[in-house]
Amino acid sequence: MVTPVKTWTMGVLLFPGFEPLDAFGPIEALVIAEWPSARPDDPPPFRVLTLAQGTAPVAMRGGVRVVPDHALSGSPPLDLLLVPGGPGTRSEYANPALLRFIAETARSAEVVCSVCTGAALLACAGVLSGLPATTNRRAFDWVVSVSPTDVAWDRNRRWADAGKAVTSAGVSAGVDMALHLVTRLIGGEAARTAASRMEYRWEP
Repeated sequence: MVTPVKTWTMGVLLFPGFEPLDAFGPIEALVIAEWPSARPDDPPPFRVLTLAQGTAPVAMRGGVRVVPDHALSGSPPLDLLLVPGGPGTRSEYANPALLRFIAETARSAEVVCSVCTGAALLACAGVLSGLPATTNRRAFDWVVSVSPTDVAWDRNRRWADAGKAVTSAGVSAGVDMALHLVTRLIGGEAARTAASRMEYRWEP
């Protein structure tokens, strides 16, 4: 039996034009995960909240709006940070406020991760310096072109775990990455159970 030891707080960074599944696929994988043999009153392993530059609703790709839980300036301490991709990264990779927040969070968080072109934001914030990383296949050349040259990009990986930084390829690959994080933090049994409950064919 695995005894619950803590609850990790994950912040999901929202910005105009983020890709819905990049954010909500990993969110689902984390919030459905449970400690093996957990009792009903045990705390969940993950607490997820959303962050944006302000607290006004943020329009994702397709126009649906999401109300952030916190502005960046009011973010609570985070154990994990998730940066989604999407067409909005084409401008946000040069947003000083977002990059500064990512860089500052990376200093104290256990893991900073990205899905799809969210890797461009991590790279431009200096989080991927000298590390292996991956991103969306279709946008791979663009991400590399706007990123520092010291990132070890891998076009063939579905996800890449470099310790502090974990990156994934496009869209649904973020779910595989999130289940990997569940494995890393609370164990393979919890990840397999989460994938089964989601009816998701995990590619570990």
